[in-house]
Formats: sequence, C-alpha cells, structure tokens
Amino acid sequence: MSGRKFKVGIDIMLLPELLDPQGVVVHKALQQLGFQGIEKVRVGKHIDIDIEASDREEAIQIAEEMCSKLLANPVVETYRIHVEEL
Repeated sequence: MSGRKFKVGIDIMLLPELLDPQGVVVHKALQQLGFQGIEKVRVGKHIDIDIEASDREEAIQIAEEMCSKLLANPVVETYRIHVEEL
C-alpha cells in the first residue's frame, strides 16, 4: 500500500449505562486525596496507530474495521476515532 500517513487515535469507553468499576475506584481515590467537586469518573483506553492510506476516509475505514474486529467490543463499549495527517 502506498499513500499518505495518518495518526489515528481511538478512544474506547464502556457504554454509559454500564458500571465502570475502575472509574469508581479512581473516583474514591481522588476524593481521598482531597479533590473536591468530582461527580463521576469513567476509565477507558486510548490507542494510537499510524496508518498509511490513500486519504483520510480510507484511514477512518481501516480504523473502523480494526475496532469492529479486535479493538472494541460493541456489546459493552463505544469508540471514537480521531484522524490526523502526519
């Protein structure tokens, strides 16, 4: 494949209606450290991938396929893709 280079960032989070145990633990720890005013914490993952593609749309399509096949579980997670040309 020959094309332009893109940095793809993928943010993966649990569905909002699901309990986020990591988020609960981080929320409690922040409160114990004296941080006030924190109402809710959600913990997810961020993945950066450099992709070679013909254009931005192809880079998004490749990232979508990676998410649907491996990176995200659509039953319990949502994802958001960010693309930047390098």
